[in-house]
Amino acid sequence: MALSASLALIGALSGALLAAPALALEEAPDALLKRVSAEVTQDKDIRTGEPAKLRALVEAKLLPHFDARRATQIAVGANWRRATPQQQEELVREFTRLLVRTYSGALGSYRDQAIEVMPLRAKPQDAEVTVRTRIRQPGAESIMVEYDLAKGESGWKVFDIRVAGISLVATYRTTFTEEVRNHGIDGLISTLAARNRA
Repeated sequence: MALSASLALIGALSGALLAAPALALEEAPDALLKRVSAEVTQDKDIRTGEPAKLRALVEAKLLPHFDARRATQIAVGANWRRATPQQQEELVREFTRLLVRTYSGALGSYRDQAIEVMPLRAKPQDAEVTVRTRIRQPGAESIMVEYDLAKGESGWKVFDIRVAGISLVATYRTTFTEEVRNHGIDGLISTLAARNRA
């Protein structure tokens, strides 16, 4: 399966965790993922290919249940502690914009792949869980996608996604570390802002 198609499903599945905040406290994370992933993948805007509509879809259904701050901390790594509170907020804002662009672009490649949500292996009292999914496409090998979620006051939120064992959030860490080494935290913020404007 092409990487863009895989990212499309990741975006769609991530979106599954981001809709229906009112139900987040009542549904198990795997049930929530399964229910809303069906809603996202059947949304008419997913097939338009129009960037503005896809961005709106991601912002409406993905961001409300995505822990952008924690994801940014993972991506920035040890340099997170060196950033001032204002720099941290700017990093979260720019990294969130980058993820919106990434997911909306990936959703444009979605083409009716089958999404299987695996049974959740967790205890009721667990505050962090991993929901495993399998993406199937005719004529291609299945891809395992795992979603790490934490339960907070506003329900379950995704803070990392792994495709075939590789963290999508942590893959940014090497690039971000290099940028901070060469240009400081403000340099990383500027680079992210420039990339988001491009």
